[in-house]
Amino acid sequence: MVTSVQTTLVTDQVYGVIRDAILSGELPVGSRLRVRDMAAMVGTSVMPVREAIRRLEEAGLAERQPHRGAVVKGLTLEELVHVYDVRRLLEVEAARLGAERITAADCDKMQAEYDQMRQAIVEEDVPAYLDRDEALLAILYEASGNPVIVQVIRTLWHQCRSYKLVGAQGTLGSSSDESLWTYQQKLIDAAAANDGPEAAAVNSESLLNATDRIHALLAAQGQSETAAPM
Repeated sequence: MVTSVQTTLVTDQVYGVIRDAILSGELPVGSRLRVRDMAAMVGTSVMPVREAIRRLEEAGLAERQPHRGAVVKGLTLEELVHVYDVRRLLEVEAARLGAERITAADCDKMQAEYDQMRQAIVEEDVPAYLDRDEALLAILYEASGNPVIVQVIRTLWHQCRSYKLVGAQGTLGSSSDESLWTYQQKLIDAAAANDGPEAAAVNSESLLNATDRIHALLAAQGQSETAAPM
């Protein structure tokens, strides 16, 4: 029994290390997750690595490809549209419920995460920016009292993390970089007023904005394919 518990703990640690490397962009989309390479990276035997990779596949962060084994999974732009449609359904409701029930102390925590998020923008640290953004939202969503919706939302965040990294990097320093922080402050203000409908409206606008950017990329991609010589 002790050995089983220890093995589970090691697997949890390995899973966390590889997951964080994927979410930070250290292991970009398409990277091969060779068992022996991953074991050398984290300093363990291959057994917990195999189990960790299986869990990454279940979480939608890795997939099996013919002749390549497990690789870091990416999403097509079409798949991203579907992910953001589901995110909007869930996160609009989570924001509404959370804002109606959140405490003043948790609003202060949201503001603290926001301040750290703004600092990450100044430092152009995109992974830290995304971490603080998600931490801010998680505080609000957890106030909804529905742990299942929070868990599903986190899974969707993980699935579109690579897109969010590229999107935030491209937005930094551009004329539209205010979109990186304006919605979050509006969300904090709505939460502080316990205004559920306003929080829902802010989240809907934010996620529709992101979806519109994906549609623009899809359109540009289609034009490029049409213009390409046959």
